[in-house]
Amino acid sequence: MQTPIANVPHFIATGFHALSDPIRINVLELLRQRELCVCDLCEALGVSQSKLSFHLKTLKEAGLVNSRQQGRWIYYRLNLPQFGVLAEYLADYRNLGQTLPARPCDNIS
Repeated sequence: MQTPIANVPHFIATGFHALSDPIRINVLELLRQRELCVCDLCEALGVSQSKLSFHLKTLKEAGLVNSRQQGRWIYYRLNLPQFGVLAEYLADYRNLGQTLPARPCDNIS
C-alpha cells in the first residue's frame, strides 16, 4: 500500500532538497574522499565562504554532513547513515509493481 505523501518523513524531503543544487553535489563529491575544512572547500569550488556557508548549512540540516571544530577551523565530513536512509527510501520504488491505471472520475459535470 502506498504511503500518503503527508506521512513521508520531513528528513527525506529535506535530504532530497539538499541534493538538488550543483554546488551541494560538488561539496559531497569532494567529501567522498576525506574530511575537509571550509577553506579547502572554498578553494576547490571557487566560491566565497559566505556562499559556501549557506550550502553547508543546508547539507547539515538535511543530515548529509557532520562538522567538527578544531581551533578556528570547521571540518566537514559525510554522514553516511543518512545517505543509507535516502537510498532505502528510493529502493522501495524498485519493489513496486506496475502502476495501475487511474480509476474513472465519478464527478461528471
